Amino acid sequence: MTFEYPWLFLLLPFLWYCLYRCRERFIPRFFVHLDLFSVRRGWFRWLFLLRYLIVLFLVAALASPVTVEKDDPFNRQGIDVVLVLDASGSMSASGFDPKTRESRFDIARKIVQDFIRFRAGDNAGVVLFGDFAFIASPVTYEKEIVAEMLGYLNYGMAGENTAIGEGIAMGVRALEYSKAASKVIVLLTDGRHNSGLISPKEAVGLASKKGIRIYTVGMGLKGEFDETMLKKIADESGGSFFAAYDKEQLDKVYREIDSLERSKIKAGRHLRQKYHFIYILMPVLLLLLILWRKEAFS
Repeated sequence: MTFEYPWLFLLLPFLWYCLYRCRERFIPRFFVHLDLFSVRRGWFRWLFLLRYLIVLFLVAALASPVTVEKDDPFNRQGIDVVLVLDASGSMSASGFDPKTRESRFDIARKIVQDFIRFRAGDNAGVVLFGDFAFIASPVTYEKEIVAEMLGYLNYGMAGENTAIGEGIAMGVRALEYSKAASKVIVLLTDGRHNSGLISPKEAVGLASKKGIRIYTVGMGLKGEFDETMLKKIADESGGSFFAAYDKEQLDKVYREIDSLERSKIKAGRHLRQKYHFIYILMPVLLLLLILWRKEAFS
């Protein structure tokens, strides 16, 4: 609740002064028998208060009380990004960060959560893949909810094998209704394609038709992930390939992708205004009626 013209309240001290000083001019009348008239005491103060309340409400109405609701449009011209995460059995391995005994999946999940939270103005979704792939979170602007949802995911939820083609294809499906100016898939895996009905080549073809760039990230020890295939996926889709052999490198990779995929958001802010001066004028009418009755019958 706010006022469009709050400066009008500055008039109140002057109006109060005017009401107090600019009293009605009384014309003297002389009567011999004053005892025939009764004296009303105290009403003038109430009359003054009544008039001041009327002025106060009128000034408040002129100041235009209004409630303003702000919302952002959903058709943002930013980036829609889908994080496609490997959740196969090999992601349960520890040792990727020598300082902790966390699994590869746990480490990747935390870095991806931070990546999502700092994508201001963009939409994000998550796809998990193993033997098969599924959309864990649709593409949405509620990135804090997506990041929180990631905390409930774990390796093995989609099977033990690595269906990279299925993961990319499901990422394309998650972006099916996207109207963003830029659409991106960030694929992370620590293995080689060995499962699923869709090959990586077919999946990349689907992404290219939709104008989706794919950034591929291989994590783990050298030789564990198929670097040649991941490079080819990235090159054919207009993205880039990154390799990470420890936690620090993986964190750096996602920060680099974050810097590469930045766009100026041309999203206006809509305002919905609801005016409430009518609710102030209603008691003014009541007070004027009371004042009129008192003036008319006094």
